[in-house]
Amino acid sequence: MSIARAIFGQKTQNRSNLVTFNGLEGFLTPSSSGVNVTVDKALAVATVFSCLQVKAEGVAQVPLKIHKSIADGKHEVASDHNVHKLISIKPNHWQTPFEFVENLMFQAGLVGNFYAFKNKSRGKILSLLPFEPGTVITEVDQKRNLQYKVTIDGEQRTIPADMMWHVKGPSWSTYIGMEAVKYAREAIGLAINIEESQNKLHASGVQTSGIYSVDGALNQKQATDLMQWIEARIGGSNRHKPLVVDRGAKFTPISMSGADAQTIENRRFQIEEICRAFRVMPIMIGQADKAATYASAEQMFLAHVTYTLTPWVSRLEQSIDCNLLTEDEISQGYYSKFNLSGLMRGAAKDRAEFYDKMYRMKVLNPNEIRGLEEMNKYDGGDEYYIEPGSQLLNDNKTSE
Repeated sequence: MSIARAIFGQKTQNRSNLVTFNGLEGFLTPSSSGVNVTVDKALAVATVFSCLQVKAEGVAQVPLKIHKSIADGKHEVASDHNVHKLISIKPNHWQTPFEFVENLMFQAGLVGNFYAFKNKSRGKILSLLPFEPGTVITEVDQKRNLQYKVTIDGEQRTIPADMMWHVKGPSWSTYIGMEAVKYAREAIGLAINIEESQNKLHASGVQTSGIYSVDGALNQKQATDLMQWIEARIGGSNRHKPLVVDRGAKFTPISMSGADAQTIENRRFQIEEICRAFRVMPIMIGQADKAATYASAEQMFLAHVTYTLTPWVSRLEQSIDCNLLTEDEISQGYYSKFNLSGLMRGAAKDRAEFYDKMYRMKVLNPNEIRGLEEMNKYDGGDEYYIEPGSQLLNDNKTSE
């Protein structure tokens, strides 16, 4: 028996009552610009790659752990739990946790789906083995039971739903995630066209920085000699030094044309359009606003954490709880948690001021604040703020 069959099960049997969802069918439709936007072509667009990278690295760098709720509202890291070891120490024998989550985010962010086989023994998950999305087909029967067809070594294998960890992006069918690259193919295709046209223009060498003109006519040899003489005196160490020529020679620089300016504007617009599709602010991939200040950039980063990273963090936490933890473990208080406080360090002063105001307004007590910071409660921390002197006044009234 082959390793693939031993791990992933028997060959797929034909079943006519199944609805099939192919996660990469969107790549069969070309964009209006005529470009068939495949995975490889999309990743070759710098803006697409940067958007995926900033989201993937942003989530992968955040500590992810399995916690367990204990008495009195406290919690502890379940360091001995097998799922904790998978997601925070070693998911499989060739990936680190950072690489695993980064790969998950790249695939789910681009094609809407991430698949990993849950390699189990006696009900315990020993490792998580990722598949490329293009090798997996999701099938649903009339009772809405799922199974997965995976192409392994040229053969299709059927994997039941309880053996597959399927992370979905935003979904329309509810069974598979929507491919962001499919719905952004017009913006990506146009960006590819603009890039290719500019590359061809520069490769053909039809543009020049300026024109040298002299009094009188030049034959072919004189023109060639003048060009070689100029090139020898403006290259290497002579760059940017004054150039003296005779015969009334003049240099007329060729400034940027209206078409060139429009091309730059089109490129800028396509960057912004692709960023919209992937919900990434342009400043996060280096497309800075000239009017941005350090303070505004910091607020933009916090907005990036809140509106771009946090939805994916919540999606992964819930997916881990539903797919990697058992119902008994959940009832016992086990849950997954990303610690986003590390990404918010730049706003520590703002958080401290906010908590101080909430405490003095008697909206939050110390233990509630500690809970927001992923810290355990302490005895006496459930008391709300008491105005200075009010306790003394109450004591005097009591004594009377």
